[in-house]
Amino acid sequence: MLPIDPDADIGRRAWIPCPRCRDDRHCADCGSGRNCRDHWRYLLSTTGSVLHVQCPGCAHLWDHETHFGAGGRRPVF
Repeated sequence: MLPIDPDADIGRRAWIPCPRCRDDRHCADCGSGRNCRDHWRYLLSTTGSVLHVQCPGCAHLWDHETHFGAGGRRPVF
């Protein structure tokens, strides 16, 4: 298992499912879209609409595309 990133800060969190351990799967809060006190991820950094996150449970690192904000979309005519 990877160690937690040394730049990880509990004050910077994201509430998205971990694609590896899916520990949020049977959580009522997560299932209803609320911010759960147990199933958050370290928000390491952002690049445009992409979040760079790490799961504190299994230490998995991944990028999550939010499709929110500037960039990455073409205008529809």
